[in-house]
Amino acid sequence: MKTDIQIAQEAELYTIDKVAENFGIDPDELELYGKYKAKLSDKLYRDALKSGKKGKLVLVTAINPTPAGEGKTTTTIGLAQGLNRLGKKTMVALREPSLGPCMGIKGGAAGGGYAQVVPMEDINLHFTGDIHAMTAANNLLSAMLDNHLQQGNELGIDPKTITWKRALDMNDRALRNIVVGLGAKTDGVVREDSFQITVASEIMAIMCLAEDITDLKKRLSEIIVGYSYSGKPVTAGDLKAEGAMTALLKDALKPNLVQTLEHTPAIIHCGPFANIAHGCNSVKATKLAMGLSDIAITEAGFGADLGAEKFFDIKCRFAGLKPDCVVLVATVRSLKYNGGVPKTELNTPNVSAVKKGFVNLEKHIENLHKYGVPVVVTLNAFTADTEEETAFVKSACEKMGADFAISEVWAKGGEGGIELGKKVIEVLETKKSSFKPLYDTDLSIAEKIEIIAKEIYGADGVDFEPKAKKDIARIESIGKGNVPVCIAKTQYSLSDNAALLGRPKGFRINIRTVTISAGAGFVVAIAGSIMTMPGLPKRPAAEGIDVNENGEITGLF
Repeated sequence: MKTDIQIAQEAELYTIDKVAENFGIDPDELELYGKYKAKLSDKLYRDALKSGKKGKLVLVTAINPTPAGEGKTTTTIGLAQGLNRLGKKTMVALREPSLGPCMGIKGGAAGGGYAQVVPMEDINLHFTGDIHAMTAANNLLSAMLDNHLQQGNELGIDPKTITWKRALDMNDRALRNIVVGLGAKTDGVVREDSFQITVASEIMAIMCLAEDITDLKKRLSEIIVGYSYSGKPVTAGDLKAEGAMTALLKDALKPNLVQTLEHTPAIIHCGPFANIAHGCNSVKATKLAMGLSDIAITEAGFGADLGAEKFFDIKCRFAGLKPDCVVLVATVRSLKYNGGVPKTELNTPNVSAVKKGFVNLEKHIENLHKYGVPVVVTLNAFTADTEEETAFVKSACEKMGADFAISEVWAKGGEGGIELGKKVIEVLETKKSSFKPLYDTDLSIAEKIEIIAKEIYGADGVDFEPKAKKDIARIESIGKGNVPVCIAKTQYSLSDNAALLGRPKGFRINIRTVTISAGAGFVVAIAGSIMTMPGLPKRPAAEGIDVNENGEITGLF
């Protein structure tokens, strides 16, 4: 079997102007980045909104990820290809991959097999430079903040209250806790600092939610970097940083257009993690896809308890989106893993383990139904799956009121997405979405966290550490508490303990800290042992990546 990168490199790509033209997009609305990538113009976005056209919106999410892999992005891409084969004008809107996972353990985020977006190497590495621009804007603010301290500190910033972190789009645990300003007197004020991965930064969140350049600049100006000695919030606007930050982000704000292996247009823009950020591509990308197609397929991050919850409660709330259908991805292998089967034995038929592990899928179906959106469960097919295993999952899903379809997009591309595509069309035509967010933002921060923990994770309650209680009190005292909540939590479990698989019972969620992302418009609560700067594994994927004498990249996946 060919590797993903081999399939991608052997594919016959259309030039991006042809992809656009075939989909009714005027080539004049493209800003080319070579032959196969382009930025989409602001005019195209404005015209799409003015037209009033709104295609159906389908969200793809998944159960909690396992070492067996679920194939959420692969399914998203393959479903779009399948729907186009069925005569439905369909566009896909995806997140941009982060270099951290590409070089770490997870790999890229361009799909797999015959359901990929291409050029795969470009998309997984530097792409059009969006994330680099976000890193630069983030660190410009850090530099201006530290320079302000050095040059007399007119705003009276208390260095011990600084909440703004530097950023790098790489897994580098050594940067989690650092000291800056060491050396000579002219080298800055000595203080503790830290890095987070760029895709978990507030800059990324703001880019995802900004509607236009004016909204972007306003949001950037509202970023809270710390507090004065008198307790007053200090913002990027106070530091006069928002103009230069906007200049760095001007081009990055425009969505990117590429194609799938079957030349379906794919808008890829922004890429926050779902476990430590809000896990959705940009509002602009999703609205543009809806304005240009009959059906827009978009994705949320892994684990519907994280990705889908944040898509519904943060992105949809801010953008006024009302999804028409949710596709929930699982595999027989992942259900076996949740049922206690070790990774080495997942290809062995085991119906009892599938039944035992189904509780994880069951909880995600229940959660999605709470938002009033029709659910289609799809099993990403593997050759080792048995008819009995598949039949059980189908029957159990349908008993819960969820529709069901098999996906074979990894092996067959769009052809393998036709069964799923037909089921999605059927649901869109026969079932009405009555979407509603889970909670009211006027509730206290603690109440909103408790609702998510109890309703979505299945926890008995929430324990707030002393620092978290102080954080909440400060945020609410400055009038910033009436906003959605973004919980940073392990993706591997419904709980905040990665080792608790299936559907844990009798647990509580532990909240360590709570911060305000005032520019983005939400608060971030850190649960359990989750880190906002990941580390590399013992054998990072980077060890297997290389370039041959012809300049061809190998080892990406």
